[in-house]
Amino acid sequence: MTIAYLGLGANLGDARQTLKDAVVCLAQQHTITVLAKSSLYRTAPIDSSGDDYFNCVVKLETSMPARSLLRLCHMIEEQFGRERPYRNAPRTLDLDILIYGSFCIDEMDLVVPHPRMTERAFVLVPLVELEPELIIPHRGRADAYVAGVADQRIEKVATCQCKVDVNTSLTKTNCR
Repeated sequence: MTIAYLGLGANLGDARQTLKDAVVCLAQQHTITVLAKSSLYRTAPIDSSGDDYFNCVVKLETSMPARSLLRLCHMIEEQFGRERPYRNAPRTLDLDILIYGSFCIDEMDLVVPHPRMTERAFVLVPLVELEPELIIPHRGRADAYVAGVADQRIEKVATCQCKVDVNTSLTKTNCR
């Protein structure tokens, strides 16, 4: 089993609900156990246009090889209507493999750790929330990069704390 971290983002449609539903889709996979989910964050688009994004990070345990996990991420994105008309286009759902165990993968369509994760507040802030002392393979501690993205607008969104029920859907447990 491998511990992996996925970044989730969306800025089209009901982006907040889409992220919740995407976590449920991940949890329903028999080869994945969702271990933790960060808070939801609202961020400005980077190198893009459109509405603000909603983002979170999910920690999971999986028996899937990295390439299979990537295929699953693309399949889930497609289920939520993801289109790729141009680079950094607004999206209904984006799922990125940020970290996959201690592996470093450098292939044409799969680079892990994610090549720009240390440059993005929408990745680092929720990642450090989940794992304050996380080591990014071959890069060092994730929290060491947070100061470098301090100029990027990111705000935690007050949301309902949700519990994943893989047999149905998300169930509200309390709101703050």
